[in-house]
Amino acid sequence: MDLLIYLFAATVLIAFILASIAIWAPRVTYTRVAALTVTLLFIPLAYVQMIEMLSKPKPVTHEWYDSGVEKAEILGVSLEEGKAIYLWLRLDAALQPRYYVMPWAQSTAEELEDAVEEAVRKNGTVILRQPFYRRAFDEGGQMNVEVVLPSLPFVKPPPFPPKIFNPREAPKKTI
Repeated sequence: MDLLIYLFAATVLIAFILASIAIWAPRVTYTRVAALTVTLLFIPLAYVQMIEMLSKPKPVTHEWYDSGVEKAEILGVSLEEGKAIYLWLRLDAALQPRYYVMPWAQSTAEELEDAVEEAVRKNGTVILRQPFYRRAFDEGGQMNVEVVLPSLPFVKPPPFPPKIFNPREAPKKTI
């Protein structure tokens, strides 16, 4: 959300610079008023568009900033038969999940569905290796999905047996 504020501030700054250039240009007054009006209409439109984009899934082919991520945890999968595959991913070393959309592929949908069902059965998590690898989407190849089972809990070693006094093994007194 912090990035959105900086993007909007940059958008307003650019709109302000363009408006000031249009206002101070040697043009007739109605052209300068039109430039100022367009700028004032552009700013709320840019804000609404940025806010609206927050709730929409991002296509996996448009991911460029985190395209080198090695693995992502699949938090949820939603399949829209014949149209799209929606994924909630937690990228490696990130706390916030992200929402992505993939083009529909029957084999990919079946693979993801099987992996999620297996993870639910075994109480594990689904890990997607190289989630933004282009060749997997371009050639319709298989995704690198694996189910990671939870680690076994640490088991304390059993306590040592208590020492019991045995009178037969008592040391003998010498006089």
